[in-house]
Amino acid sequence: MVKKRTPADVLCDTLIYFLLGCIFLITIYPFWNQVVTALSSKQEEAITLLPKGLSFGSFLLSLDYPGLWSGYRNTILRTVCGVLLGTTVTALLAYPLAKAQLPFNRFFTALVLFTMLFSGGLIPNYLLIKSLGLINTFWALILPGLTGAFNVFIMRNFFRSLPDSLEESAQIDGAGYFSIFTKIILPISSPVLATVSLWIAVAHWNAWFDSMIYIQDPHKQVLQVILRKIIIENNLNDMERMTQGVPLKDLFSTKQLQATVICLSVIPMLIVYPFVQKYFVKGIMVGAVKG
Repeated sequence: MVKKRTPADVLCDTLIYFLLGCIFLITIYPFWNQVVTALSSKQEEAITLLPKGLSFGSFLLSLDYPGLWSGYRNTILRTVCGVLLGTTVTALLAYPLAKAQLPFNRFFTALVLFTMLFSGGLIPNYLLIKSLGLINTFWALILPGLTGAFNVFIMRNFFRSLPDSLEESAQIDGAGYFSIFTKIILPISSPVLATVSLWIAVAHWNAWFDSMIYIQDPHKQVLQVILRKIIIENNLNDMERMTQGVPLKDLFSTKQLQATVICLSVIPMLIVYPFVQKYFVKGIMVGAVKG
């Protein structure tokens, strides 16, 4: 039996769609504004909904900039290694914490929670990285943030939500915890693994502060530090050398170049997200609600 829609139902649906439309516009407009600014000619400085004087020159110049490609390389390498190692370590820590019957479970759970509430501080962290000989090395960007308490608890709750019968049947056949973890638990944990991997990837992709502190070699800097020099510090000297003596300001406006590098920096995330989006909501709901 189909329920007849009342005027109140229609009004409610209309308000919901209107609200969602407003949220969509508020979310998408800042990025769209950067796209329009990047594609407009130098003479067009006004805020518009469509590009005026369509020009791809700023994109061509930015793509010819070697510093941008070295930043891409370092950031992609950091993100890939950070996701692989971070997800692995998080899963290896979360699975034992999901077993309440294991010795000292509460102690180690409290220890992980403590790191979520308190940190050593910026200067002690720097001194630690320096004493370990990691200054100006790739691993200074990976090891300090290899795992996080929030991701551990999300994954732990997901593991706890799985039926005990899965492990009990494997234990009857003589399987140990590690075999159960690798052959049974991980294959059915793709939603939470994809969700945590996406969070870790976004965190590494957007990170810039640790690279600015720990890395002195400009060829080892990540993309976000290079963008910071262009966007915040207004440092366009390296691009100026590529214009064959023509002043950069005569070809492109500062806002145009800044908008261009912003667009180029978010493209990889826009490409990756649709492939993991189907796991994203499911992983959050299962990992956060059940437990």
